[in-house]
Amino acid sequence: MNGDHTIAYFSMEIAVDPRIPTYAGGLGVLAGDTLRAAADEGVPMVGLTLLHRKGYLTQRFDPSGWQQAEPTDWEIERYLRDRPERVTVDLEDRTVRLRAWQYEITGVGGHRVPVFLLDADLPENAPWDRTLTHYLYGGDPHYRLCQEVILGIGGVRMIRALGCGQVARFHLNEGHSSLLTLELLVEEARAAGRATISEPDIEAVKARCIFTTHTPVAAAHDRYPMDLVGRVLRRDHGYFAPAGVFGASVLGRILQREPGTYDPGDIFRPEYALNLTYLALNLSHYVNGVAKQHAAVSRRLFPKYRIDEITNGVHAATWTAPPLRALFDRHMPGWEADNFSLRYAENLPLADLGEAHAAAKAELLERVRADTRVALDPAVFTLGFARRFTPYKRADLLLTDPERLRAIAAGAGGLQVVFAGKAHPDDQGGKEIIRHILRLREALAPAVRVVYLENYDLTLARLLTAGSDLWLNTPLPPLEASGTSGMKAALNGVPSLSILDGWWLEGCIEGVTGWAIGERERETDPPPEAERRLRDAALLYDKLERVVAPCFYRERARYLDVMRHAIALNGSFFNTQRMIQQYVTKAYY
Repeated sequence: MNGDHTIAYFSMEIAVDPRIPTYAGGLGVLAGDTLRAAADEGVPMVGLTLLHRKGYLTQRFDPSGWQQAEPTDWEIERYLRDRPERVTVDLEDRTVRLRAWQYEITGVGGHRVPVFLLDADLPENAPWDRTLTHYLYGGDPHYRLCQEVILGIGGVRMIRALGCGQVARFHLNEGHSSLLTLELLVEEARAAGRATISEPDIEAVKARCIFTTHTPVAAAHDRYPMDLVGRVLRRDHGYFAPAGVFGASVLGRILQREPGTYDPGDIFRPEYALNLTYLALNLSHYVNGVAKQHAAVSRRLFPKYRIDEITNGVHAATWTAPPLRALFDRHMPGWEADNFSLRYAENLPLADLGEAHAAAKAELLERVRADTRVALDPAVFTLGFARRFTPYKRADLLLTDPERLRAIAAGAGGLQVVFAGKAHPDDQGGKEIIRHILRLREALAPAVRVVYLENYDLTLARLLTAGSDLWLNTPLPPLEASGTSGMKAALNGVPSLSILDGWWLEGCIEGVTGWAIGERERETDPPPEAERRLRDAALLYDKLERVVAPCFYRERARYLDVMRHAIALNGSFFNTQRMIQQYVTKAYY
């Protein structure tokens, strides 16, 4: 691998294969799609993540409908290759040894992108240290910080041990890996023969780092009290100590929350917290949000930083269902290598598109029958909602007024809703929303048939985004950074009915690629959240009752034309081929 051009892509989660559960949701799926696009485009890239031997969680529901989280066991040796290289990191007073497992992604033209998954479960490590690469987003802050030391500092050391050379750029996919910048600073100082970090080292590291921030939600921006940070990293290069490789002035420069607003001495006060987002912001030459709206929101959150936008995409070949792939192959040969050619979907015969969608829908309904023993009707309008369950995504907005929803279904000709998604084990609000949906299933039947599929993963996501008739997304603005499930649906000709937030602000052409719920949220004082919920639910019901359902049942050709436009206008643009090309030209080179 040519280190002069290599991009090292660091992410706490990467979804490379449905059988390798090293991801929780959108962040990991995006990471996997990014690396697949790099392989397709011949970009010299290497991926770094943690092994997560116990996965994220296996979802089960108790009799009351409360989500139970269980470990996920999987066959590591069957899918990954153990590399012989070993590196170490120091945690507190212990040295922790790390190895890497390798997975390779092969692009459409044969170019390969390796993904390395770091593993601390080695016999020579202490029992607790061996668990540090077991659970994705597991444990307490101490556990999480140790994981992030392994990913960031251990990841850079493993890159060197693997022979990747002088990597040209380090891409930080969210702030979890931002401790890698500290290792790069030490490397720069050593290379120059300096005993302490200086300004040239900071500028050199900034020139090599790219930071993508993914959400304005506070929980995504990791913060750790300085006493914990100092304890965990006290042996390694004297990180976060007043003396040693990092002096107080340098620490103040790279850890400050906004340029010029904090005295360097502040960082040694007990109440100060290390914010990994600010560490990444201060040590990256290029920072981007993941949609135009999200970048604007991020610039308001971090007003003294320059934040660009590169809207997310999805990997077209991965997310297009087999019946649609066959249709595209017949009418748009070469679309996998040239996603922009999907714009020619404007010319797809409507009957052929309808037939392909019916085949994809049949696959979804068969999965529903196998998992739930519920036989949904293929002729009935079927809505899909699947993503991470957390309160701001408002998964149950559709069910706000069951009586109104039943009336809409009766007047239209029937409605079916398929839900899927996991809540983080510590997200009580997300778990309560799932339980609420499960409790409403019987109350809504038979007018509205609701099913909930357990253990949402890559395989289930492919079925849902291709087999639903309509994709629903109802976040609380402006908290939806991008959202990519609707992009996957669009590739399969499934239009969205969505709140105007995230990518849908760019992708929605009303009545052409799908439909909006209400209007764009303005900056002026929004109503209280409960009032917004009732307003948005009413707008959702109105659009569903007066526009979308009648179009599906009574204007079939027009609905198929919307499906066709979803592919031609959104599928051809909101893909990772376009996205990786933008990263190459804007950030990497």
